[in-house]
Amino acid sequence: MLEKLISIISARLYVDADDITLDSVITDDLGADSLNIVELAFDIENAFSVKATDEEIMGIKTVEDILDYLKKYSEKERLSDITKGNQISW
Repeated sequence: MLEKLISIISARLYVDADDITLDSVITDDLGADSLNIVELAFDIENAFSVKATDEEIMGIKTVEDILDYLKKYSEKERLSDITKGNQISW
């Protein structure tokens, strides 16, 4: 998940993947402006099949924040599938 996320960030923000860390601040360290953030959110939503609210997007500051959101969303989806009686395959 992290490698895929870094690849998306690198491609959208034209930053070398080796320069992206969990502590990288999207705006300060990676140079994203408000339009870049919207585009990055769209890229991530499409790549990971998630949908973030505007409030969730505005609360994200670092790469780790994005990763935490994706993990939380994945867990929510997994639990939702279990309560619906759907099979989960890993």
